[in-house]
Amino acid sequence: MKAFSYANPTSLDEAAALLAQDQQPAQILAGGTDLVTQLKEGLTHPDLVVSLRAIEGLDRIEASEDGLRLGAMAPLAEIASHDAIRERWTVLAEGAAAAATPQIRNAGTLGGNLCQRPRCWYYRSQDFHCRKKGGEECLALEGENKYHAIFGGDECCAVHPSDTAPALVALEATAIHRSTRGRRVISLEEFFALPSRDVTRENVLESDEILEEVRIPSPEPGTRSRYLKIREKASFDFALVSCAAVLTFEETVCTRARIVLGGVAPIPWRCREAEKILEGRAPDAALIARAADEALRTATPLSKNRYKVPMARAAIRRNLMPMI
Repeated sequence: MKAFSYANPTSLDEAAALLAQDQQPAQILAGGTDLVTQLKEGLTHPDLVVSLRAIEGLDRIEASEDGLRLGAMAPLAEIASHDAIRERWTVLAEGAAAAATPQIRNAGTLGGNLCQRPRCWYYRSQDFHCRKKGGEECLALEGENKYHAIFGGDECCAVHPSDTAPALVALEATAIHRSTRGRRVISLEEFFALPSRDVTRENVLESDEILEEVRIPSPEPGTRSRYLKIREKASFDFALVSCAAVLTFEETVCTRARIVLGGVAPIPWRCREAEKILEGRAPDAALIARAADEALRTATPLSKNRYKVPMARAAIRRNLMPMI
């Protein structure tokens, strides 16, 4: 591990000013569950690590009639156990509860979970110089790709590892970024970036920006939501496939649908065509199966991950059936 300086600012303005300095590359420290691993593995070499732990209010969780506000330092464990989130934004509570282990959920933060780097073994290993690290090719495309993408992975087929990200995209959340230039507000769906945009990055945060807060609107009356995660080890594992679903009903008719898959693409993967099939109809098992088929119609599996196609279909069906 390379030696680095450590800063512990007490305000967002102070932290943003440190990141804006041109003379030294810097990294943000939130819960540290991913950054410390990256430092040990030699994946990042900052001259300065800027901790957000001493910034008051950045761990807030505020639920009101207007919606939900989550500071980037809000612990995953508190999100998972928060009564209002479990009742009104159920898919997020279930997604947070599915992440990692109890110990990591206590230390891990919402911002860290959204901004974590991929777990692809080629990227994580110092023995390989893959495209995400500046190399010429994605080694998983023709190599060991059991856990990799079936959508959107032409430049890099590593999948996004977050459990909260699919839930937040399905909930139509927005992200607030802070820098010395002020605040920037974008939707969570636009926050994540495909490798075709920039293969070295997974989101649109600039190097001098801090993810300050996530905001989620209040659910409309008749809204139901669920998160389902399929993994090899129930105790602690990343998703082979996950599904976040948010459906709004007027009596038996689905008026609004949001279905987002995790573990299948470099970003949370929105199933827009499947949503269209459900909206304006009273869903039954046959309609949900049709929507699931449509969601996977354009999947392009690799040599060793074809199992993800039927698994994702099943995840959609299993997640939506209890909601009708």
